[in-house]
Amino acid sequence: MPVTPLETVNEFMRRFCAKDLDGACELVTDDVEYDNVPMGKNFGPDGIKAIAGGMVDGFDTVEFIVHREAATGRTVLNERTDRFVRGGRTFDIPVAGVFEMADDGRIELWRDYFDMGPVRTMMAALAG
Repeated sequence: MPVTPLETVNEFMRRFCAKDLDGACELVTDDVEYDNVPMGKNFGPDGIKAIAGGMVDGFDTVEFIVHREAATGRTVLNERTDRFVRGGRTFDIPVAGVFEMADDGRIELWRDYFDMGPVRTMMAALAG
């Protein structure tokens, strides 16, 4: 089990990218706020699964490539590229993530900042 906030976030992302959403959601609180800033908020593990299910199930692989990360107290920040691969096509989305931990060491806030332009380009390419 992860010990530090940074270890918890990294383990959460590892499980997420392994398409183990149930395992990833073991590391979040029951009322976690999942905020994809340009798209809106969802709450709780079921909110994460509702949005993320399409992400992980709709792609051959999902990878979070962390370029920089920092932790202070209960807050973890990372700058990363979220890579989505389907049918030999790769789509990279630059993301800045913020994670805040609850008293029990689980994630109570996951907020991602990104530009919708690359997301729209990816969706249009996949639509045909």
